[in-house]
Amino acid sequence: MSTPNPHAPVDAAKDPMKIPITYICGDCHSENEIKPKDAIRCRECGHRILYKKRTKRASVFDAR
Repeated sequence: MSTPNPHAPVDAAKDPMKIPITYICGDCHSENEIKPKDAIRCRECGHRILYKKRTKRASVFDAR
């Protein structure tokens, strides 16, 4: 059995920590892509309140 190499390049599809998430600035309404461990700040105006962009995937809940 071989052990995985910790120094091997990681594919972004396999590692969710590399995928940027799109946020919308609360002040200037520009879209910002932020990765985990990045500063939570708008890149256009520097505002610190960002809203997560709504997903296009439909979510269905079974309410009883």
